[in-house]
Amino acid sequence: MFSSLALSADEIADWQKAEITEVWQPVPETVTFDQNNIPSDAIILFDGTSLSNWQSVDQGPVKWQVKDGAMTVVAGTGDIKSKEAFCDVQLHVEWKMPTQVTNDKGELLTGQGRNNSGVFFQQRYEIQVLDSYNNKTYSNGQAGAVYKQHIPLVNATKAPGEWQSYDIVFTAPLFNDAGRLKAPATITAFHNGVLVQNHVEIQGVTEWIGAPTYTAHGCDSLRLQDHGNPVSFRNIWLRKL
Repeated sequence: MFSSLALSADEIADWQKAEITEVWQPVPETVTFDQNNIPSDAIILFDGTSLSNWQSVDQGPVKWQVKDGAMTVVAGTGDIKSKEAFCDVQLHVEWKMPTQVTNDKGELLTGQGRNNSGVFFQQRYEIQVLDSYNNKTYSNGQAGAVYKQHIPLVNATKAPGEWQSYDIVFTAPLFNDAGRLKAPATITAFHNGVLVQNHVEIQGVTEWIGAPTYTAHGCDSLRLQDHGNPVSFRNIWLRKL
């Protein structure tokens, strides 16, 4: 770097002035991409063939179905979680709703009953997965919502039967040595490439009933929800941040 200590600003050339504010270290690591456009520093949690990176929430084997490159919820078998625990991450996950939107009696499924699931960061903080295509429900419970906390900026849901994507940046909450909250978790989320959550602060565990609160914890698993509907997932990868 050029030193200007001995010279006035009028005595050095523009390129020398520019050098003063150049920073050369550290050099960012190079990331490459495979044939599926997955970055080289990503952890692949589901490649379409194996559930080896997952377990049921009770630590047992996963009973969801794997077929045609996707895993599908088998109702009543329970939520699943990643075997590895994570803190701050960038997550990519694709999901699909079945085209069946009626029950066994031919009645139209509506609201939260229309093919429901969820993506939980650290098993606590949920981005809602729901068929919100022409399906009215409470706004902070539709697809793309931080469940019961933040309404998505727009409804970017595709029709049932189409693959959809979430790209999410999650920053974990921080706690002090006494277990008190130092900084809340935050989420930025894109649904099908459209921004739906813009660096919002999570208010605590996403509860179905009652107000959210925080309890101190460390890194924890990514969890996918069995809400009794045959929702499918594929192409799940994340990057530790």
